[in-house]
Amino acid sequence: MAAEEFDYDFFVIGGGSGGIACSKAAADLGAKTACADFVKPSPAGTSWGLGGTCVNVGCIPKKLMHISALYREIQQDAGNLGWNTKAEHSWDDMLSNVNDYIKGLNFGTKTELRNKKVKYYNKFATFIDAHTVELDDGKGGPKSKEQVTSKHFLVACGGRPNLGGYPGAEECCISSDDIFWQKKPPGKTLVVGASYIALECAGFLAGFGFDTTVMVRSILLRGFDQECANKIGEFMEGHGVKFVREKVPSKFEKTKSGQVRVFVDDKEFEVFDTVLLAIGRTSCAGWLNLEAAGVDYDKKSGKILCNDHEQTNVPHIYCVGDVMLGKPELTPVAIQAGRLLAGRLFGGKTLKMDYENICTTVFTPIEYGCVGLSEEDALEKFGKDKLKIYHALARPLEWNLNSQRSSEFGFAKVICDTENDERVVGMHILGSHVGEVTQGFGVAMKVGFTKEHLDNTVGIHPTFAEALTTMTEVKEEGNVLAAAGGC
Repeated sequence: MAAEEFDYDFFVIGGGSGGIACSKAAADLGAKTACADFVKPSPAGTSWGLGGTCVNVGCIPKKLMHISALYREIQQDAGNLGWNTKAEHSWDDMLSNVNDYIKGLNFGTKTELRNKKVKYYNKFATFIDAHTVELDDGKGGPKSKEQVTSKHFLVACGGRPNLGGYPGAEECCISSDDIFWQKKPPGKTLVVGASYIALECAGFLAGFGFDTTVMVRSILLRGFDQECANKIGEFMEGHGVKFVREKVPSKFEKTKSGQVRVFVDDKEFEVFDTVLLAIGRTSCAGWLNLEAAGVDYDKKSGKILCNDHEQTNVPHIYCVGDVMLGKPELTPVAIQAGRLLAGRLFGGKTLKMDYENICTTVFTPIEYGCVGLSEEDALEKFGKDKLKIYHALARPLEWNLNSQRSSEFGFAKVICDTENDERVVGMHILGSHVGEVTQGFGVAMKVGFTKEHLDNTVGIHPTFAEALTTMTEVKEEGNVLAAAGGC
């Protein structure tokens, strides 16, 4: 087809963070652009508006609920600073306010697309051929479907939770698609899984005072630094979260009262008000009839293999975000990759996305920020003899007046390449507000900072982050890490 015969220059499948960012950037550069987004309800019946996982069932509601849960412990800290605080938490009020905020973001995104002249289709898109998609509004009837063509396509449809195929899971359990919109307080809750989603949800539920149990098959936070992961588990146990190790459910059944009876090895384990499955996610790209467009993808995960230009094996079809095989599943990554892609396609730019040394934070009750390699990955890449690892314990100032935190410390670890002037190849921080701390070190990682740069930096006193500028203790087998002096 000649270029003028296409309906659009650029058609984006998926209205999440990456798809929206790329759509707007392409439109700003003069491309005739469209974006299709359609949310299939979860098995529990939850649906939501434009904006994707992060806005509706991920980062935004998760962080707000995390902050809300932390206030319970902040009240304890404040009590020792002269405040008489006895506030009670209301699930209904929190949910109403969080959901209203999200709906405002949905509306704002629609308005932005309209203002930038991006055509928005609230329809499910599937490929007919390499340049054609069918759009279905799900209402049935002769007018519910239409076909459009485009010169270029972007697949940015994200992923959805995997319920594991356990008997009774769809009828009895919820996922992260549901917990942030669940009007009824969850009550006694079992969280199945040990991913960051599982631990974050378990953390804020326990923080609200709900009886919370986490069922773990093997290790916590697979893919993250395991020393830090285990410290998170210990901290959460100290704050009321119960862990059941080396077990997986075998089936679920509803009781007459509406609770969920959980079975392990087909023997009754316990009865819960809510069971939240957080055992992984599957890319939605497998729903798009990619075969019709000739796009190769991994059938098990639904993810698409791309080159370093976010390009699939079909040259005019690209993807960003959680649908990409082997790339970080993080909102800012999708946004950055989408904007850079639009610049290359329609703005004459050449800059490619750099997927190395990307910061992230896990919003568990003690927050975990990291950038670069875990200790396990660093040992595999460099070998023990070529690494020096510095570590330190530190405590946020306000914790020092709270006797209930007398045994609690934050933690920091810096992993250095000894053959390259002790260049920092990994940094890990556990403590309060560490997302704000870690972000700055992401910049330092980009420019290749060394331990000497840290040592020559004057810390801000009294702050938790100050501990990163005064680290002298080297991690050595058999040595117990000593606590630093108080602020």
